[in-house]
Amino acid sequence: MRVINPATGDVVREVPEDDVTTVADKFAAARAAQPAWAARPLEERIEVLRRFRATAAYRADDLAAIMTSETGKPISQARNELASLLPRIDFFLDNVEVTIDDEVVLLDDANGMEEVISHEPLGVVANISAWNYPYFVGSNVWIPALLAGNAVLYKPSELAALTGSEVAAMFWGAGVPEDVFGLVLGGGDVGAALLGQPIDGVFFTGSYATGRRIAEAVAGSMIPVQLELGGKDPVYVCDDVDVAVAAEGLADGAFYNAGQSCCSVERIYVHESIYDQFVEHFVKTVDTFVVGDPTHADTYIGPLTRSAQIEVLEAQVRDALSKGAQVRVGGGSTGPWFLPTVLTDVSHDMAVMREESFGPIIGIQRVNDDGEATAFMNDTEYGLTAGVFSADEPRAVEILREVNAGTAYWNCCDRVSPRLPWSGRHHSGIGSTLSTAGILAFTRPKAWHLRQS
Repeated sequence: MRVINPATGDVVREVPEDDVTTVADKFAAARAAQPAWAARPLEERIEVLRRFRATAAYRADDLAAIMTSETGKPISQARNELASLLPRIDFFLDNVEVTIDDEVVLLDDANGMEEVISHEPLGVVANISAWNYPYFVGSNVWIPALLAGNAVLYKPSELAALTGSEVAAMFWGAGVPEDVFGLVLGGGDVGAALLGQPIDGVFFTGSYATGRRIAEAVAGSMIPVQLELGGKDPVYVCDDVDVAVAAEGLADGAFYNAGQSCCSVERIYVHESIYDQFVEHFVKTVDTFVVGDPTHADTYIGPLTRSAQIEVLEAQVRDALSKGAQVRVGGGSTGPWFLPTVLTDVSHDMAVMREESFGPIIGIQRVNDDGEATAFMNDTEYGLTAGVFSADEPRAVEILREVNAGTAYWNCCDRVSPRLPWSGRHHSGIGSTLSTAGILAFTRPKAWHLRQS
């Protein structure tokens, strides 16, 4: 399998690709190795993963360079991802013991009865991961899964195969047995082979279309399936904001990592009384974004990781223009780069306001009031995040309570915290990662009824 640099088109490296036979062998090895890993004291598993964390911190610069070479993510943003990985790992390390410890829910001395909930590992879990934030979305699975005593068969995206290989090598070097963290490399056919094994859980990050196929493929297995899928994340800008501050924050939320994030701001609704002023500040901010070589420290917009996405974005621009929208900046591509694009005078009959863009493009729509904004925010098949910018917290909270999304933002956007659950609704997925819920996701409860004789 060839790993291609999206900025240059050059082959970075060739890596061996798995097939049906090697996937089956790796599953069998994981199944055999998992009980011994689960039997190790939790303190030992924690210490092993502390060593993984230390290695990731020490190697941050070269790991970031590898990520940039295969995904095109600007080097400064790749370094940010590695730096932010560390507190995410720390959360899991600090909270796993209290989360999966046995819970005594009844202690009835008079009748000699005790009721206890224990949390056992699922077993062997499959992680089919994404390329846009390989450390973020991957660590949501690897760290709590291993801490809880599971074996993990990890298939990174074929567009982040080198990063995935480095992750595996760091786990093995830290003391996770190779059979407990199995690396599976390849494309969709290899993923299908992995799903064909008698695994005990599937954890996927990617598109709705692929997530639905995965859910259908394993439906008869009766195993936990967790799907972290796409979004069409809306933000409403109220009439009481500091317009410049809101515009600058939302421009970053829409275009960071070239908009290649499930929680990037994908559509903006602005109160009519400040609409023109907001658009002016927004466009001015976007004009400052440096488009260029992702290895340069000042580059903000790198090439798209998947060049095929350019056709999707260009189609959204054509559709919007044909229905009356205006391009205020950008609007097309140059090689593998899609220029940061701002569309105004948009409406909800345009694809750019309804279909996931997953690229550096945004539509900004004028609204009359809070009620109209809320209706538009809910007019979607997705339900990942939603935000409101306002000086009035009760007003913002009231609006956000009416929006059907798993994450709500007030005066911020495109933010993920390890302390809060990350979950989607509708086509944005099922299940939760992060928080203590994202630890318990890798366990199954056992109910104990204990009576003294």
